[in-house]
Amino acid sequence: MSSPPAPAKHRLAVMQPYFFPYAGYFRLFSQVDEFVIYDCVQFPRRGRVHRCALPSQSGSPEWLTLPLASQPREIRIRDLAFAPGARAEFDRRLAHLPWLGRTAGPAAARVREFLHSPLTSVVDYLETSLRLVNELLGLQTPIIRSSSLSIDDSLRGQARILAILSARNATHYLNSPGGRELYDADQFARAGVALSFLPDYRGQFFHLLPALLTEDPARIRADVETEGHV
Repeated sequence: MSSPPAPAKHRLAVMQPYFFPYAGYFRLFSQVDEFVIYDCVQFPRRGRVHRCALPSQSGSPEWLTLPLASQPREIRIRDLAFAPGARAEFDRRLAHLPWLGRTAGPAAARVREFLHSPLTSVVDYLETSLRLVNELLGLQTPIIRSSSLSIDDSLRGQARILAILSARNATHYLNSPGGRELYDADQFARAGVALSFLPDYRGQFFHLLPALLTEDPARIRADVETEGHV
């Protein structure tokens, strides 16, 4: 499916699709005109694309991980597949989190319904999770996938991001705090794109999934907007 035409000027964010990341991730949605799911790059096996951090008594995060099929190391995010029997296996993993079924926040039923929905395409499931959180928070930022754009497959790193920005006619690129070491502002300026970064997130919702099950989404939205401005 081809992506819709970009507006003449707009702010863009490009990020890998994380599985229920910390609330600070959604600061990007709150400040840009379009969000690009960065799914045309290699899957980071130690990252947060396929797992979300949960609080634990030990202080170290506990992980809720999607059951993925065994795939080549160089697999792209867009090509990820679920393991055979993934639905039953994921149900077992969810059952080890008894608080999932006990919570009664305003959005709890919607989130549980999503968690127990069919597991067909990994990237579809991840995009649906992002859209669900945006809907709950009242954010309406358009979302497209980088794999829907005609980007030269040989481009890497910053050059690939710049090609995406050019394809979407972006005038401003907003990135997460962790991207400061990855990009050269001068090269963005030469491409006619302003580069800026979100400040470090110091809000309350580092563990978004349990927050969505217990808190009023309006409270999470307020946290996102308070912590988000650059």
